[in-house]
Amino acid sequence: MQDSETFTGGCACGQLTFRAHGAPKRVGLCHCMTCRKTTGSVFNAFAIFPADRVTISGESRSWEAMPGGQRRFCPQCGSLVVYSDGGGEIEIMLGAFDRTDLFRPTYEAWTKRRESWLCTPDLIGYPENRGDVTS
Repeated sequence: MQDSETFTGGCACGQLTFRAHGAPKRVGLCHCMTCRKTTGSVFNAFAIFPADRVTISGESRSWEAMPGGQRRFCPQCGSLVVYSDGGGEIEIMLGAFDRTDLFRPTYEAWTKRRESWLCTPDLIGYPENRGDVTS
């Protein structure tokens, strides 16, 4: 993967799109209850990019799950596409990218809520949030 590569994607209906430039800072899974409920899945898979390397186009609505944390979704089809907490990073849902098999998660958060049948032995696990880890 090249630092100059551009990754595109968007919602299911194509109205809300994004372009992310360069490699993500990190890629992970989250098993917290908010991610489970907002995705309708047992975990959320995402890539995190510096906010200044992501361009979002189209109409979106947002929902604040926690103070300052905006989950942006398409008002037409309801697809959750990105999450931002204002800290200089944007989390893009892996399922929202136009291409598949782009990124491999290296860690997972909220493992204390992970389904017992889900086996992820190669990932670094955090019982709750990653905390102050910066990479």
